[in-house]
Amino acid sequence: MGHHEHKKNALKKLNIGIITISTTRSLADDKSGGWMVKQAKKEGHHVVVHRVVGDNKEIIARTVWEIVADKAPNILLLTGGTGLNPTDVTIEAVRPMFAKELTAFGSLFSYLSFEKIDSAAILSRATAGVINQTTVFCLPGSLNACKLACRALIFPEAGHISAHVNNL
Repeated sequence: MGHHEHKKNALKKLNIGIITISTTRSLADDKSGGWMVKQAKKEGHHVVVHRVVGDNKEIIARTVWEIVADKAPNILLLTGGTGLNPTDVTIEAVRPMFAKELTAFGSLFSYLSFEKIDSAAILSRATAGVINQTTVFCLPGSLNACKLACRALIFPEAGHISAHVNNL
């Protein structure tokens, strides 16, 4: 079966969770998370949670696990904490929980980023994987990076990915 046939089986309305990792932002000034909330709704999805948590490995891991267990979103978008600063620990907190990793996501995101920001794309550590039946995307905190990832990669394939993850 080709990818066009698979996409016909894609889920249309998804439950989306959003976590912003930042020690300086709140929900009120969370531009990246706020944009993702609006975009998810615009795409016809339901946002089940939107939170801001600090750059702390244990808090990030606990929050991700609680949301996956309690809210069971199809897609969980994390923004922030993916850089090279010692306090950027999102990847280290989340990657050990992945049952499967979407290894092409980071490469494709880096490629698309390179087209926008040239060699600075080398700093990207964006990644994605599956925890239970939730696909988790770890994105940079920049609004432009979130827009790029969501528009070009995540939302066009979210229903298709979720159908596969849930063996539909």
